[in-house]
Amino acid sequence: MALFPVPILTNGATHSAQQFRMMVRDLVSGAEGITQGTDLKVAQLGTPGTSVQVSDGSGVVRGRVSAFQGTYSVCNIGAATVPIAATGASGRSDMVILRIEDPEYEGNRNPETDQINFFQVISGVSSSATTIPDGRTGIPLARIDIPASTSTITNAMIKDIRQIANPRRDRQQLTFSPAGTSTSINNTNGVYTYFSTVPGWNIAIPDWATTVCVRIDIAQIKYSVAAFTGLLRATFGASLTLQPVILDDNQTAIRRQVAVVADTLTIPAAYRGTTQLLRPQAAGTTGNVGTVAVDGSTTLIADIEFVEAPR
Repeated sequence: MALFPVPILTNGATHSAQQFRMMVRDLVSGAEGITQGTDLKVAQLGTPGTSVQVSDGSGVVRGRVSAFQGTYSVCNIGAATVPIAATGASGRSDMVILRIEDPEYEGNRNPETDQINFFQVISGVSSSATTIPDGRTGIPLARIDIPASTSTITNAMIKDIRQIANPRRDRQQLTFSPAGTSTSINNTNGVYTYFSTVPGWNIAIPDWATTVCVRIDIAQIKYSVAAFTGLLRATFGASLTLQPVILDDNQTAIRRQVAVVADTLTIPAAYRGTTQLLRPQAAGTTGNVGTVAVDGSTTLIADIEFVEAPR
């Protein structure tokens, strides 16, 4: 039988478990991993000991025994404790995974009495392993790099190797045109100054964001008086700054050029779910004799993309 006889969901029909697994596979576009960045995180016990704990959360696991096994939806409610064996004279790396052993495809577990999904430790993996080293059905959560003669597991030994099945992304493109000419920036001491007629953008940060990719185009920045030597950057909130770029214009009289500053920033936990100001600024450096400004003929474009990752 090449085609399921009835589609999900049809009144009066019976649907196999495989058909539901194939539906899960389709809904997640064939991806696998945890659902959100905080799901199924492995950490030391409250008081470090001979086990680790796995936080609550959910995920999806792609079946690997059959091409049309489909994808399993899994969920852990509350912290689970997973024992880790002590090491002897040599160190060892273990991998903690969420394992699925479906008797329809492998093993002899009874779904009525046995756990079909469970946390499992693969002992003796490579010290650089980030994926399950064999063909078993499961998703990797953490690698534990244990020194020799050690029985107590601490966070320093735990390498997070979770992947989000479908990471959330949020992209915004914003523009601004100054109403007038800004105060000229003409210093020589490398101290940054905001463009006075550019108030910046107040950016709402998603509560799931871990990084942000920011690009600001200034089309066009205005140089005047003499050659300008300095830097352009932007601030995002009180603590984040984009990598500065050099403004080096070895000309005279009034002229214009496109200037771009961009960076990928890690979002501090305190910033998630808040609104922070993104605003460009410039500085003249040693030897500068020119000025830089923006005016009513300038357009500023901010391209901001937030990305989710395990945390």
